[in-house]
Amino acid sequence: MAQTSSPPNVNRRQFLLTTSATIAALSALRAADPPPDKKPTKFQIACMTLPYARFPLDRALTGIKSAGYRYVAWGTTHVESEGGKPAPILATDDPPEKAKDLAKRCRDMGLEPLMLFSQIYPEDKNALTVLKSRLQQASAAKMPHVLTFGHTKGGNQPLWIERFKELGPIAKDLNVTLVVKQHGGETGTGEACSAITREVNHPNIKVNYDAGNVMDYFKIDPLPDLKKCVDEVRGFCIKDHRMFPKDEDCGPGLGEIDHYKLLHQVAFTGLTMPLCCENIFAPMLPRPEKPEGVDVLAKRAREFLELVITGLQS
Repeated sequence: MAQTSSPPNVNRRQFLLTTSATIAALSALRAADPPPDKKPTKFQIACMTLPYARFPLDRALTGIKSAGYRYVAWGTTHVESEGGKPAPILATDDPPEKAKDLAKRCRDMGLEPLMLFSQIYPEDKNALTVLKSRLQQASAAKMPHVLTFGHTKGGNQPLWIERFKELGPIAKDLNVTLVVKQHGGETGTGEACSAITREVNHPNIKVNYDAGNVMDYFKIDPLPDLKKCVDEVRGFCIKDHRMFPKDEDCGPGLGEIDHYKLLHQVAFTGLTMPLCCENIFAPMLPRPEKPEGVDVLAKRAREFLELVITGLQS
């Protein structure tokens, strides 16, 4: 009896299908790999003292340390006594020595300070004086970044460029980078901020990216915006944002921003890049009345960012 055989092209077809699928899978893996000439970004996960503004600065620092952070960013004010008024951590006209002392206080606790707020808009009549003072304070503290941003209703971009060009060489001499973030108005996107820093064209005038602010003020997905400025970004103010069930900022991983897609864009730059948690709070819930509640949220934010970074760079 003659043997029945399969059509001669079946095995070949299966082989080709299997091979094609394998090649596609390998291509996908290669696409997710880092560029061969780039090293992983050294992310520095910090908590700002800002979420602890209702409590004394000392309590903020001990809380941030107990939440497992190695890095801290200085907020703006703290209430130092019950019923007291908010007092600045560091006034704009404080001598650099005071910043140096505060930095030592942080380091003695095991916290490395990364950034302070300028607390002035770049177009303000006193901006040059204040920004120079802030750069000197940061330099004395051996702190790498001073943060500035524009008014929510707009900003004088030509004046920003003029002033940043003057400040760039000063910042370089002091080994500090002046970073500008999104804050609504004409400089409310990374694209707009990077247009300014590219025009200034100085290594010590760069962009800080605040995805939460971009989504909050403009109701747009920040991921495409980040792509337009990613080469200018040197750090992040970390906050998330929800549009539903309530339009509000919140802690990372609790909103609608995909932090894997966000940080993937900067995961292999070879740079050192601070990630400073500005908002750590849970949406739809009141902010904690006691500092211990803030500690819990601070720890959650750190652990979330560590998971994201470890996954992206593994």
